[in-house]
Amino acid sequence: MQIDDSSLEGSELDSDATLPGISEGEIVVIRSKRRKRNVSAYRAGGRIVVSIPARMSKADERAMVPEMVAKIRAQEAAVTMSESALAERIGELLQEFAPEIELRPADVAWRAMRERWGSCTSVDRTIRISDRLKGAPDFALDYVLYHEAIHLQYSDHGAQFKELLERFPRSELASAYLDGYEAAETALAVPEVLKKLLNNPG
Repeated sequence: MQIDDSSLEGSELDSDATLPGISEGEIVVIRSKRRKRNVSAYRAGGRIVVSIPARMSKADERAMVPEMVAKIRAQEAAVTMSESALAERIGELLQEFAPEIELRPADVAWRAMRERWGSCTSVDRTIRISDRLKGAPDFALDYVLYHEAIHLQYSDHGAQFKELLERFPRSELASAYLDGYEAAETALAVPEVLKKLLNNPG
């Protein structure tokens, strides 16, 4: 997705907005009139935002944006826990805060999930964690891991589940972080005016 930061009203959506190797909706490219030469990239919500000078040529954009995206992904990979480390961390959290739960996940994996932070299937003891949490603060990731681990024994969010979840010492801070993350994703959602252009290009 490409945005001119001067104004969205009346703008045309570029047909080349999706660049090679980049999924639709994963990247937001902002052409900034305030930016003269340098290019920046950062993670915001579930997307990577790349800010480029408004006058940058299409050829330079198609060369530069994937390079900046690759840098962000490399940085995230360097700090991302492996799936085996996720499983090990779940064991540590349960041992510390809910030792009465003896069940452990049979499989823990990162998954591309945009509507949920995690999921647990108690029948086969599988836990899936949203890849939006890659690079998140430890307390936020721990909170989601612990939340899903409790579901190994309690499938609902009843009183027993809540009692165990409240033992997590930074639950309010973690909830605030996750709420803020979702707010950022909502702020970067495709505006209605651009959705109409996408659906009615003529």
